[in-house]
Amino acid sequence: MDAKPAIPALPLHKGEVPVYMETGKAQPRAVSGTFRSWKWWAMLATLAWWHLGPFLRWDRGPGAPDQAILIDMPGRRAYFLFIEIWPQEIYYLTGILLISAILLFLMSAVAGRVWCGFICWQTVYTDLFVAVERLVIGDRSQRIAFERQPFSAGKLARKAVINLAWLAISAACGIGFTLWFGDAFEMLRDIVTGRASLPVYAFIAILGGFCFLLAGYARERVCVYLCPYSRFQSAMFDEHSLIVTYEAWRGEPGGAARKGQSFEGRGHCVDCRACVQACPTGIDIRQGNQLACIGCALCVDACNQVMDRYGLPRGLISYDSTHNIESRSCGRPGGLRIVRPRTLIYGGIMAAVAGVMLFRLSTRPDVDVNVLHERSPLFVQMSDGSIRNGYAYKVLNMKAEDRAFSVRLEGAPGATLSVVGGESNAAAAELRVPRDSVGEFRLYVTVPAEEAASKSMPVTFVLNGSSREVRTRTIFAGPEK
Repeated sequence: MDAKPAIPALPLHKGEVPVYMETGKAQPRAVSGTFRSWKWWAMLATLAWWHLGPFLRWDRGPGAPDQAILIDMPGRRAYFLFIEIWPQEIYYLTGILLISAILLFLMSAVAGRVWCGFICWQTVYTDLFVAVERLVIGDRSQRIAFERQPFSAGKLARKAVINLAWLAISAACGIGFTLWFGDAFEMLRDIVTGRASLPVYAFIAILGGFCFLLAGYARERVCVYLCPYSRFQSAMFDEHSLIVTYEAWRGEPGGAARKGQSFEGRGHCVDCRACVQACPTGIDIRQGNQLACIGCALCVDACNQVMDRYGLPRGLISYDSTHNIESRSCGRPGGLRIVRPRTLIYGGIMAAVAGVMLFRLSTRPDVDVNVLHERSPLFVQMSDGSIRNGYAYKVLNMKAEDRAFSVRLEGAPGATLSVVGGESNAAAAELRVPRDSVGEFRLYVTVPAEEAASKSMPVTFVLNGSSREVRTRTIFAGPEK
C-alpha cells in the first residue's frame, strides 16, 4: 500500500512556537485591557469559591453538619444550604445536571464561548500557571528563548522553581475539591497533620496530578483536542451570538505600516500578529471563527493597543455578533439582541426543570418506607399451626427531630404484629427513629392457620406518625393447602 503524502506544515514566523508539536507549546504574550481585567476577576472569583466555599457555615440544628454545601459520602447525604438530598432522591442531581447543561447552552447562545474563555477550570489554572512562568522567566519572547537554550544548571533551577510552584497550586486544587466531601476545618487539619486516610491523599494526588499535567503541560491541547465542547459549541451560535471576530471589511487589505503613515486606501490591519501572540491557543483570528478559539478575547485587547499606537479606532477585532459587524460594514446601527427564539427555548427548558424541582422540594414527604419480605424461609409454621412471615422494615426519618411511629397491618384477618426489640401488641407496633436517619426493624406477622391463604396473599403495612399515612404493599406467604 502506498504511503500517504505528508501534509506540509504551515510556515511560522521567526521565534513562533506552533500550536501542536511533540515538544513545545503555545506561549501567549501578556496583554492588558478590559478583557484581561475581566479574566483576572473571573479567576479570583472562581478560585475563591473553589477554596473558600467549603468553609461557609449553615446552622441545621444540634447534631447536624453545619457546612453550607457538603457531599457527605459516608453518611450518603448531600447538603445544599437548607436542602438535604438523600440517596433515593438522585433525580435532583439529574435535574441539576440538566439545568447546568442548558445554562451552558444559553451562555453560548448569548455570549459564545464565555465559559471556556473566562471560568472553565482548564482556563483558570492555565492562566495561573502561565503567570508563574512569566514571573520566573519573563514574557513570551523570553520564554521562547528560554525553551531553546541548551541545558544548564540555571535552566534546571528555574524549571525546578516553576514545577514546584505548579505542584503547590495543584496540591491546593486537589485539597480544595476534597474539602467539599467532609467537614472542611477537620479535613484540612487532618490533611496538614498527616492524619487523613490513605484514600483522601490518593484522591488529592489524582486530582492534583491531572491539574499539574493539563494546566502545566497539555494546556491548549486540552481545549483543541480533548474537550468535547469545542466540537459542538458552534451549534449553539447564531448571527446574534457574541463571538470574537476580525472585522475584515475594515482591516483588509492590510500590511505592514509605519507609525504616522496614512491609511487612506488601505485596511487598518498592520499585520503585527499581536493577536496571534496573545492567543492562548495560538490561532490567527483573522482566518475566521475556529474550533480552537476559546473566546477569551485577549486578541481584542492586544489589537486595541496596536490601534491606539497608530491612532486608529478600536474594534478591528471585536467581541460582538456577526449581525452587528455586518450592520456596521453597511453603515447601519446594530444592537445586542438577547431575547430571541433560541434563548427563549433554552430559558423555557431551564424554567420548566427548575419549576418541577421546586415543586417536588416543596411537596417532598418527610418520611419514606421500604419493606423487604424475607426469602429464606418464606414462612415458618408455628407449633399451634399459625403461619409467621418476617420482614425487613426500614423507615427514613427525613426531619431534624426524633420521631415515634406506629405501624399496623391490613389485609390479613386475625394477624398479630411484633417487632424485634421494640414495643408491640396484637394490632400495631411502635417504632422510634432518631432524627435525620434510617431506622431498620425486623417485623414478624403471624396469621392463624385457618386465615392463611394458599401460597400468598397481598397485605399492606400502614405507618402513622407523620403528616400523612405511608402505605406499603407486600405479600404474606403461606403453605399450599
